[in-house]
Amino acid sequence: MAAIATTSKGVAVARRRRPRGAWRRRNLVVIAFLSPWIIGFLVFIVYPAAATLYFSFTRYDLLTAPEWAGLDNYRFMLHDPQFWQGVRNTLWLVVFLVPLQVVFSITVASVLTRPKRGVGVYRTIYFLPSMVPVVAAALGFRFLLNPVGPINTVLGFFHLPEPFWFEDPRFAKPGLLLLGLWGIGEMMIIFLAALLDVPKQLYEAADLEGATAWQRYRHVTLPTISPVIFFALVIGVIDGFQYFAQAYVASGGRENLGAPQGSLRFYSIWLYEQGFTYLHLGYAAALAWVLFVIVMIVTFVLVKTQHRWVHYQGGFR
Repeated sequence: MAAIATTSKGVAVARRRRPRGAWRRRNLVVIAFLSPWIIGFLVFIVYPAAATLYFSFTRYDLLTAPEWAGLDNYRFMLHDPQFWQGVRNTLWLVVFLVPLQVVFSITVASVLTRPKRGVGVYRTIYFLPSMVPVVAAALGFRFLLNPVGPINTVLGFFHLPEPFWFEDPRFAKPGLLLLGLWGIGEMMIIFLAALLDVPKQLYEAADLEGATAWQRYRHVTLPTISPVIFFALVIGVIDGFQYFAQAYVASGGRENLGAPQGSLRFYSIWLYEQGFTYLHLGYAAALAWVLFVIVMIVTFVLVKTQHRWVHYQGGFR
């Protein structure tokens, strides 16, 4: 023990005696290795964010120099009917699509934990849709949900109502819900891993207590995978507020954005129109910063309320 203490003291003395130049050289080496990331972070994240914050207080059309406008862009936002339409449509999507995706993903993952033969094939089949590019998937659903497309042909064969889907404002957003539920492969894989990681001894203890299948699922499975549910909700909400590509394709492209009758004019669609169709880049920058603040607030609320229903093993919060 005395030898160890002597050695420790010697190392401490050596560190204190190390010249400042050596520490400076060491820090410079670390900064040199980090410099590619630092430069990229400053150029591609910090500078664009600061620039859009400045442009949000200006009138800017990309062709002329920005003109300072103060809070005019934010004041106009409060009286912009398309802005509020985009907010309503986006909230509708977040409220309905995100919970449905989570529930459907958990259900599919639970089913895929049971097969003994061919389980790899089944899991691959359910995961494959998530590998399809978003635009290609949206184009495929636009074809399938065409008023004279395959889906309506089958519905007509069974004498069921044949909606106009993306041509009807009542069914346009439900059509996007179907598209969102079709592509839950990535989320399903995450839940599948979480379900397979639930300790078997917990199920055995529940069986000894006489718990039914539902009670085991309610009091063992769901609490155990609740951190993964929380993760899926946060990611889903963030993606939902930035929903763009699917709505862009489903509404018919740039010439018909938001159709039919504005039912697919989500927040990001209106932001895109203002920035790249009308060249109101100052107003588009203001919309972008409002979206950023909304997403941050919603995420903060989710994080702050997780202690009520998220259970971490070992009591970690």
